[in-house]
Amino acid sequence: MSTYPESGARVIGGEDNTNGPGPYIMAASTLEGDTVVNLEGEELGTITDIMVDVPKGRIAYAVLSFGGFLGMGDKLFAVPWNALILDAEDKCFVLKVDKETLKNAPGFDKGNWPTMADQRWATQVHTHYGTRPYWEDYTP
Repeated sequence: MSTYPESGARVIGGEDNTNGPGPYIMAASTLEGDTVVNLEGEELGTITDIMVDVPKGRIAYAVLSFGGFLGMGDKLFAVPWNALILDAEDKCFVLKVDKETLKNAPGFDKGNWPTMADQRWATQVHTHYGTRPYWEDYTP
């Protein structure tokens, strides 16, 4: 984990949304199963799916599995892609929220997915994570 020498604070981010050298183009399947942690290093869950907005050609969300035991009782969360930071050094993603914020996020069960193309739902998700909706940056 990278740190500022004088404070010991973790260095994450940058204009490319990565920490450390890493690939810029990856197969989505290589990201599934990756761990997601918060800034304190607490594990928040794992990425189960990458959701693509096909008409816009953009990654919209990573589906995060949180809680449960051995895949049972997990709650799923659509996390805006722009809320995640790839930590290439530690081979994980960082989400700048605490566990309580994640627990209170709009979530869903494995058998009851939301309509992710519903802009009202999507706006609620982006508002919860404090991110700009990805479709606002879209230019064809």
